[in-house]
Amino acid sequence: MGEVAVVVVAAGSGTRAGGGMPKQFRRIGAESLLRHCLLTLTGMPELALVQPVIRPEDRPLYDAAAEGLDVLPAAKGGPTRQASVRAGLEALEHHDPEIVLVHDAARPFATRTLIERAIAAAEKTGAAVPALPVTDTIKLLDGAGFVAQTLERDRLRAIQTPQAFRFAPLLEAHRKAAAAGREDFTDDGALAEWAGMTVAVFEGDAANIKITSAEDFARAEAAQFAQLDDVRTGAGIDVHAFAPGDHVVLGGLHIAHSQKLSGHSDADVVLHAATDALLGALAEGDIGVHFPPSDPQWKNAASDRFLRFAVERVRARGGRIAHIDITVVCETPKIGPHREAMRMTIAQLCGIAQERVAVKATTSEKLGFTGRGEGIACYATATIRLPWR
Repeated sequence: MGEVAVVVVAAGSGTRAGGGMPKQFRRIGAESLLRHCLLTLTGMPELALVQPVIRPEDRPLYDAAAEGLDVLPAAKGGPTRQASVRAGLEALEHHDPEIVLVHDAARPFATRTLIERAIAAAEKTGAAVPALPVTDTIKLLDGAGFVAQTLERDRLRAIQTPQAFRFAPLLEAHRKAAAAGREDFTDDGALAEWAGMTVAVFEGDAANIKITSAEDFARAEAAQFAQLDDVRTGAGIDVHAFAPGDHVVLGGLHIAHSQKLSGHSDADVVLHAATDALLGALAEGDIGVHFPPSDPQWKNAASDRFLRFAVERVRARGGRIAHIDITVVCETPKIGPHREAMRMTIAQLCGIAQERVAVKATTSEKLGFTGRGEGIACYATATIRLPWR
């Protein structure tokens, strides 16, 4: 078998899903829809070439989505899906793959099994599309909106992507359609049929959903969480003493105070405890292992760097942060006025919704070092979800 390439169509405006940006750049959990898709495809050894197609105005969003991934330079999309696919095929021409898959970035849950079925079908037939049986009754309406016919659903199929073809015939078919002024095909199977190719079907995947609406994003979130069935909890504790100064750093915020917290870094007990909670859930040591105070590069370092590191460690394991619960113990400063800003900052650092971050505060009733106003303690608990392995 020769090389297999995949064209990833990500050049739509995608406004129906809301969110103020094209849907392919909206997040499902910590990653954008497009990055989820590219991570899946670049992780499959069967696919030698991954060719994204984007709108030029989306370049900054795309660069973030594709960062660190082994993909070809993005091709410039056109005014229609068909034109964008053709642009991707033209960009692949000098690579001359044997098989090409065409996949929508709006379907981030394609599995390796589905990809293997697509490649096998293209090798056998030259043109094939994944299909699911239609389970609902389908009605054909007349021009006035009344039922004209009830279709025989046993012969109907719902079509998905990736669709799979021999590369050269598909590129020729696209060029033929463009020359004929036909830019109205909604999928490559239909274009291939018009060009005279015989198109087969192979078994699709019900989990390979297309994200179109806000409701679809909610379903996708739920589906991804369901796949992460290794639920873990970690705890973190941090303590720092007061020293002469004019502000403290707590939860990434600079809060005016009569003293500061003493430490090798910025002594942010909140982010330190949260970092240790995440590392504990991963069983990957603690903050001192990764950022030892004996290393001068961490002197006066902002603690958001430590938390971002722990968050990336969760992502590197294919996981998600489900919840972080923080309790600050001190007499002063008062945490209440800063609680929501802390929640927002921590949520942004962790790439999660603010509703998944709890910040609470208590005193120690004048007992111990916190009660005497000698320092601040913080306790954090983190719940994460990882794929079982």
